[in-house]
Amino acid sequence: MNARKFVGIVVVVFSLVAMAAFAQQGQMKDMKMEDHKEHNAMMQECAKACSDCQRACDTCATHCAHMMAEGKKEHLETLMACRDCATICSACSEICSRGGPFANLIAEACAKACSDCATACEKFSDDKAMKACAEECRKCEKACQAMVKAMSGK
Repeated sequence: MNARKFVGIVVVVFSLVAMAAFAQQGQMKDMKMEDHKEHNAMMQECAKACSDCQRACDTCATHCAHMMAEGKKEHLETLMACRDCATICSACSEICSRGGPFANLIAEACAKACSDCATACEKFSDDKAMKACAEECRKCEKACQAMVKAMSGK
């Protein structure tokens, strides 16, 4: 790709990002300040729960990899669930922390991923690492559900 095309692409991307930011600012001005503060607090709580869950899932995925290395193939399902859940939680944390327009959408997906991951990890209830992961997933699931409920006015 030559330099002229690259610069053109950068300008287009920058313009789209700027337009989205201005549109979001316009939406934010329309909201009552009280609603904004309440919604922002919910989003920040959700972002923190997601960040905590992401770290727990990454830790658990590593644990599962070690278990598999020891020949315990039944940990493949939880390893994959934890990796995917961690990725979704990370994205949800980022979007919610900045109050993005797709916060509800990613939070719904995150709640489902956390539920499924927790269920997978709960199958190994005697394993301390798996139990810790399941607990963080349940906390994150509840935080995401609460934010979605509050933001949608249900």
